[in-house]
Amino acid sequence: MSFWRTVLQFQKEKIAPRIALRNTLGFALPLAAGIALGSIPAALIASIGALNVSYSDSHDPYLQRARRMLAASVLVGLAVFAGAVCGNHHLLAVPAAGAWAFAAGMLVALSPAAADLGIISLVTLVVFAAKPLPPESAALSGLLALGGGLLQTALALAFWPIRKYVPERRALAALYAELARAAVAPLDVRQAPPASAQSTQAQTALASLAGDYSIGGERYRMLLSQAERTRLGLFALSRLRVRIAREAHGNAAATLLERYLEIAARVLHSIADALVAAKAADSVRADLDELQALAEQLRPAAAALQDARLQMDAVTGQLRTARDLAISATVAGLTAFARQEVHQPWRLRLGGTLATLRANLSLRSAACRHAIRLAACVALGDALGRGFDLHRSYWLPMTVAIVLKPDFASTFSRGVLRLAGTFAGLIFATALFHLLPASPVAQVAAIVVLMFVLRCWGPANYGIFVTAVTGMIVLLIAMAGVSPKEVIAARGLNTAIGGAIALAAYWLWPTWERTRVQDAMAQMLDAYREYFSAIRESYIQPDASFQDALDRARLAARRARSTLEASFDRLRAEPGTTPRTIAAISGMLASSHRLIHAIMALEAGLDGSRPAPAREAFRRYANDVELTINSLAGALRGSPLRRTDVPDLREDHHALAHSGDPATERYALVNVETDRITNSLNTLRDELLKWLQPDTPGYLG
Repeated sequence: MSFWRTVLQFQKEKIAPRIALRNTLGFALPLAAGIALGSIPAALIASIGALNVSYSDSHDPYLQRARRMLAASVLVGLAVFAGAVCGNHHLLAVPAAGAWAFAAGMLVALSPAAADLGIISLVTLVVFAAKPLPPESAALSGLLALGGGLLQTALALAFWPIRKYVPERRALAALYAELARAAVAPLDVRQAPPASAQSTQAQTALASLAGDYSIGGERYRMLLSQAERTRLGLFALSRLRVRIAREAHGNAAATLLERYLEIAARVLHSIADALVAAKAADSVRADLDELQALAEQLRPAAAALQDARLQMDAVTGQLRTARDLAISATVAGLTAFARQEVHQPWRLRLGGTLATLRANLSLRSAACRHAIRLAACVALGDALGRGFDLHRSYWLPMTVAIVLKPDFASTFSRGVLRLAGTFAGLIFATALFHLLPASPVAQVAAIVVLMFVLRCWGPANYGIFVTAVTGMIVLLIAMAGVSPKEVIAARGLNTAIGGAIALAAYWLWPTWERTRVQDAMAQMLDAYREYFSAIRESYIQPDASFQDALDRARLAARRARSTLEASFDRLRAEPGTTPRTIAAISGMLASSHRLIHAIMALEAGLDGSRPAPAREAFRRYANDVELTINSLAGALRGSPLRRTDVPDLREDHHALAHSGDPATERYALVNVETDRITNSLNTLRDELLKWLQPDTPGYLG
């Protein structure tokens, strides 16, 4: 049932009429110009370039979209040239297709967008290798395809982009606003826990971001995670306020708690306003300082007040994190973050393209295994098509490239939909060809309509995509003077063979993620612990050089992170994966990303601040951080884990922050980044316990 739901699902949120409109315009303009100038073959090449680049268009921020579409334009132009040149030599064409396929498969390790660029360029190479050209004509064809892609890019960038994450921002703002109301409202034990409905709505709104590893996607998931933890903390503080007020001499403490909750509500309102208006919430800095000062007034205190103080410390840390995330989720904040990332040393950039690819050149990497499988199958398909001299044999390796994915569900659902959609599209296009008037204008009009359908509704269901693109290709070929009767049999046969090769390859060498994802996460935590340990030694022994150890640890952490992300992407599409598992792993992944960013900032601080003697409080804190990460990794491998087994990092951080001279640059940096590490690990611990031990006391429904 899960598999067929994947096959038949229609993702309404992916319908994009505005994108479809501009993509259709970019595709149609070269065709119209070619008809007007009497140069249809050149126009078809430019339109194909525009078509392939259109798949990289999206609602992403302006700069991200520009980079991706420009990269697609260049890759498509190069693929046209390389395919047309290599097609002259059969002995060269098959290895070239296999090598390009391996490179395209490895791009899975970077991101889904990069993987899409690889497949688009691979398909382009295979198609143009079927029609060899002399080098001069091949270069001209490559330039025409590049021009079509640049036209599509220009149209996508001509207007200010539609803002991304608007529904997510609104849902999160509603959650934070309800938390603000609940913070100062009397606690009613007869009602559901505060903000339950808003929390559910926010979870639903952010469900589509499970595979979004962009800066914006990470921030919104972290904002949701911080809201959930703040919700628990506020609930506990509200209960403690009632309890303390009942005790003798408890009025002063209850008044202090009430003041704390009032200020917390004000901060929460500011965060909600920042999310709605997409503007920075700078006015809450003084409020956060006052929250910290109120918590300090309960140190030391009796047992009940000690509990309250611990909750206040935690909530203050969560609000500080949420404020930072709300600011950085604005347009200005994202720009500032991107500027900061650019100024970081290149070797510290977690998403370093070459380093990530190098890290995944191993059979332990799912991306590498997929690349090998893809390269072998594309080369086999190309060799079979050429060896048996199949008519329009490029459809065989092209089908392999499109169908074969790193995971079970995508490969098999695409195989089914590819076959069904291809035959439906062939029948539809043949009928349409005979019904339409025999004029170029009518054919272009039909092609334009199919292009719009392809880009508007195709992303919502792959079957619609295949049907539309098949019909469009038949009509495009007809414009070149080839009858649809000559196309339908060849397309159907090659598609069936290519789909069978892809499905057989995955059946012979499958990868099931349900048994691997926990170990992948544990391996990532192990790598993060080793990375943190190397940084810790660098701080403790400032005169020694640990550069080689840092480089190795950073590379291992990068490999482990990309492996986990790829594993999670595959798990989400596998049959039998529950929504609870998806939500849990998504939250833990977001927390782990914030953790590694803080750890990386500590490493950057080694070069960015003057050395200072290591504090004893830092040694204790670092020991407990390593113990915490080790305990979490052990729990993922099946070891028992209780809250009491994990050190109190918040208390450790308090001791660290109050040791040494806060005016010392290095101490100040360490205090800030260890606060983020503390928050990230505490969040990760709670999420992990909730996933592995859902009946653990202390969680709200």
